[in-house]
Amino acid sequence: MGGQRFDAIIVGAGFGGIGAAIQLSRLGYDNILIVDREDDLGGTWHVNHYPGLACDVASPSYSYRFEPNPGWSRLYARGAEMKRYAENVAAKYNVRRFMRFNTVVQGARWDEDAGVWRVALAGGETLSAQFLIAATGYLSQPHTPDIPGIETFTGRILHGAAWDDSYSLTGRRVGIIGTGSTGVQLIPELAKEVAELTVYQRTPIWVLPKIDFGFAPAVQRLFARVPVTQRVLRWFTDNSVDFLMVVAMWKFRYFKGFNRTGEGLSKILRFLSIRDKELRRKLNPDFDFGCKRPTLSNTYYRAFAKPHVHLETNGIERIEPDGIVAKDGAKRFIDTLVLATGFNVWEANMPAIEVIGREGRNLGKWWRETSFQAYEGISAPYFPNFLTMAGPYAWVGLSWFDAVEYEMRHMDRLFSELQRRGARTFEVTEAANARFMDRMTTLLEDSVFNLGSCANSRSYWFRDRTGKGEAPLFRPTSVRSAVKEQDRFPLSDYAIA
Repeated sequence: MGGQRFDAIIVGAGFGGIGAAIQLSRLGYDNILIVDREDDLGGTWHVNHYPGLACDVASPSYSYRFEPNPGWSRLYARGAEMKRYAENVAAKYNVRRFMRFNTVVQGARWDEDAGVWRVALAGGETLSAQFLIAATGYLSQPHTPDIPGIETFTGRILHGAAWDDSYSLTGRRVGIIGTGSTGVQLIPELAKEVAELTVYQRTPIWVLPKIDFGFAPAVQRLFARVPVTQRVLRWFTDNSVDFLMVVAMWKFRYFKGFNRTGEGLSKILRFLSIRDKELRRKLNPDFDFGCKRPTLSNTYYRAFAKPHVHLETNGIERIEPDGIVAKDGAKRFIDTLVLATGFNVWEANMPAIEVIGREGRNLGKWWRETSFQAYEGISAPYFPNFLTMAGPYAWVGLSWFDAVEYEMRHMDRLFSELQRRGARTFEVTEAANARFMDRMTTLLEDSVFNLGSCANSRSYWFRDRTGKGEAPLFRPTSVRSAVKEQDRFPLSDYAIA
């Protein structure tokens, strides 16, 4: 029973899974399997390749600290560069050999008697592993809106996470739904090609100026030959973003002025980009800066000033075979529908696969019936030898690599202790998990999530998107605090046997 046996199975070949594999390899584990449903590595940077795709965190910070990339072409790298970076890291650390693609995991169950995880794959195969690591990310299950009539549309539908590069947009009449991070990047690019573009906005977003510039070949050579120069740049990009995030989001009670400054910058950018006062008003958010992921763009607002770009804010009544009818009865005829509607973070990504632990505890069901919780954002009671790289309270800072690398440090300390004792299993105690959960919820009391006006944000950072209640996505601390804690968390917080 259990088929092929591994030391560890990692679900997901994005940067979280690659980081976990590198850490396990450093610890001496070599019988590892990384499974991914896609046909290559890279996670979201492999799946997403829509026009305008770029990192919205400065490139020096959006990378592993142990593997800087001196070859970034600009401060905010394009999506294709992130994909190449993933390929290069996997090759350098020889973890591609562990990967199996086009493999869908249906679920995993802890076998108490054998002390292993049974991982069921689509097609009927079952694998076994001592350790199971979920590295499926927060943004792996795309969201398709439930709009009346969408199934009747006879034109082409494109989702940001399933883009068809062969489909020409030149001369098309396009409707796009969604003005979040993806929409902000897509809309200016679509406006360059299409004959007519209608943007259906439910919730406006705060957009800040993007200070972006290219790195000349001479600068890239300097970064490669004198690595400290790139480390200095990274120190600045790391600490500036971390500082702003702490004061604007986690210490909102004391530093509301930072949020107002961010809002002011966005309003200035909007004023300079758009002359139409009514249009500016429609694009103005009615929630506090920090409630929802802000975006960076110098071209988003300018796109709306073009005569062939239209903003629709009345809501969608229905979709018909040849167009979209707004709630005020106005119809726009379109031949292409673009969905920039994001991902099912809480409904389908937390977790992205069914995980059954001790005594039949279902991780997703337990989270939804109690609250989303994970010790240090990575482990949960009743789930032995299981870690999640995208758990509740795991995302620290804005760069995903901050979370991945502090979790790698956690793995290093935990697995090293397991090896030192000659033990086979670990499981975080309920007391330690509750203590961590209490601390996180207490820290959130000072945050913009708790004290700000977020009701109209419809932010995926909130569990129910109401802008109220539980917001367990982020760890409400500085990156430095999260990293340091991995070196001193009590090993007694785990039952090791």
